[in-house]
Parts: sequence; structure tokens; C-alpha cells
Amino acid sequence: MTAATTPTASGGGARAGTGAALLPSLYTDPALMPAEQELIFERTWQLAGHVSALPRAGSYTTARAGSQPVLVVRDGDERLRAYRNVCRHRGSRLLSGSGQCKGAIRCRYHGWTYRFDGTLIGVPEALAFGERLDKSTLGLLPVRVEELCGLVFVNLDPDATPLAELVGDLPERLARYRIEALEPFAQSDGGDGQPANWKIVVENYIEGYHIPIAHPGLMRMLDYKRYAVDVREHYVWFEAPLRAKPSANRLERGYARLVEPMPGLGEEDRRVWRYAFIYPNTTIDLYPDQVNTWQILPHGIGRTDDVFGSYRPADSSPRTRLVQWLNQRLNTLVLDEDVDLVDNVQQGLQTRGYVCGPLSRREQAVAWFADRIRADLAPAVASG
Repeated sequence: MTAATTPTASGGGARAGTGAALLPSLYTDPALMPAEQELIFERTWQLAGHVSALPRAGSYTTARAGSQPVLVVRDGDERLRAYRNVCRHRGSRLLSGSGQCKGAIRCRYHGWTYRFDGTLIGVPEALAFGERLDKSTLGLLPVRVEELCGLVFVNLDPDATPLAELVGDLPERLARYRIEALEPFAQSDGGDGQPANWKIVVENYIEGYHIPIAHPGLMRMLDYKRYAVDVREHYVWFEAPLRAKPSANRLERGYARLVEPMPGLGEEDRRVWRYAFIYPNTTIDLYPDQVNTWQILPHGIGRTDDVFGSYRPADSSPRTRLVQWLNQRLNTLVLDEDVDLVDNVQQGLQTRGYVCGPLSRREQAVAWFADRIRADLAPAVASG
């Protein structure tokens, strides 16, 4: 979640932004939303879920890539395949949620049936279509899909750069957490959301300049002076060490005292919270006791859906489960604080005559994000 994502100093390979924030209209003008869907969300890698939802042939899950519904299924050869989630007959949504297909994907409307490789193999009363029916041209519409350390991503752009190439050394940084071997224990479909434009929510996540003022709990737990950020071309990496001095707060003190590293982690990982943000809207929160993912999705110009998942080792001990509960509780308090913050920003950005001030070095990731947004939206807006 938003805890401890606080840039202070750049690491190797850092790419600083220009230092200029986005224009207020980019957060408040509903006319820009179609351009954002087309130029950003439908051309970038979008998180579709965790491999635990796809354990065997026929397992499927569904997601959104921008405004477009997508399904991911594991085929008979154990490969992941992704398609636009629509029947080629009359446009019915094929699947919802996650689950298990029995041998094929069958539309609930008229029964058109597809192999997991997308081939149309069954049409009830096919003779009634006459020569108009050519099953070889009516397969499911394919979508790019890749797995990154147990996380499944999709991309509607057939010419997109492979995710593995974009994120460079990120898999090496994630590997120790063994995300692919974890199991889900808490999930949200984003129904509650946040009362702000999705870019405000992202920017709040990727800067910690506000933490000393707005997050007293985090300031008690985390060594703010030792926060570090490494801004790369397509992702940002954050590290936030825990303080050596115990917190005066009972929940915070209990977490720091009881937390133990998951399998694959060392003692040095016990005292640090790490975060990765993959442009434009995926976060991976890496704690000693669990891993959280968060997909930040626009829902109107002034509201954001948060698709959230928490993952832990299957054999977590009672002590570790208590620590995980404490973690969830502490981060819920932080999120409550952040919801109020982003709501205030959304309202403030609508003030006539407002022009954004300069960005601090602690907001370097915000500058990087703003540059990326400006570049992606350049075909649709003159400046921002």
C-alpha cells in the first residue's frame, strides 16, 4: 500500500524527471479520459493477477486492460494465453471472475465454444448460418500475456516491448520473495476505491515527502532519513528501513518485534520494507511477512478503483499470521490517511488560478511519472 514509498536518493541507473508537475486539467478534465485509456492503459502492461489463480489447464481469470475486458487461461500445454473477453458471435462477455473451464471456453448466451488456443470449435445449429459461418476466421481475439515472478500481465498492444525487457533487473530484485510460490489470503476487487483521479493516487504512492506531516505511524516505524529510491526508465524501486528504536504504539511495536522473514529472505530483509512501482499503475509491496499487489485503475475523472491482493507462504505459522494481521491493520490506517489526502488534492486542483509549485528532490519519482504521462498523452494534448 502507500506505506514507506518515499524517494530520497537516486540509485544506479536513475532517470530524474524534468521537475515539472502536470497541469491541473490533466486531473480534472473528463474529455481526456478516452485518450488516457487508448494511449496509456491499452498500450502498457496491466496486472491481471497471480499465478495461483491459474494452477492447471482450463484455469482462468479475468481483468481489465484500460476499458477493455480480458481473460487469461492456462491451456493444455500449461501455457498462459490471453484474449479479449468477448464472444465473436454477438459480443457477450465470455467469463467473469476466476475459475475452471471444463475442457473449453463456452459462451453462456448461444453456446459458441472455443479451445483454449482460441479456435472456434462449436456452434449450435451451425447449418442455420449457411455459408456465412467460417469458424476459421472467428477465433478469440488474442492479447499479449507475460508472467513476471508469479504475477500475470496482459497488453493489448501487439507491438509492445516485452515486459521482461522493459523492467530489466526488476525480476532479480523480486526473486528473493518467491512471489510465485505464495498463496492469496486477502483480496479486493476495487469496489471501495479512492475519491481522486488515478494519477493523484499514483503520485501519492510514489513520494514520501508527505509522510512526516501526514503519517505519524509511519514516522514512528520507519527510518525516514534512510529512505531510498531508484528511478529507472519503466519502474521505480523503494527501500524503507525500519527504525531500531521500538515504537511507542502497541501495534507498531508488536509488528516490529514479532516479524520474521519469509522463506528465501535473510535476516537483513527483516528490517526493511521494499516497494516496486511499474509504470503506469502497478505496485508491488514487499514486506518480510507478505507481498501485496495493487492495481490503480481510473473510474471516472475523479475516482479510482484499487484492485488489491495480499500473498503469503502457505505454511505461515500462527505467529506469522498474527504479524500479517498487524501489517494489514497498520497499512489500513495509512490508507485511510491517504484517502483523505488525495481527496483534498482532487478538490484543490479544481481551484481557478491554481498553478502547481516546484517539486522537491524527494518527489523525483513524481517528476518522472509526470514526464511519462506527458509523453504518452502528447498526441492528445498540446501540453501538460
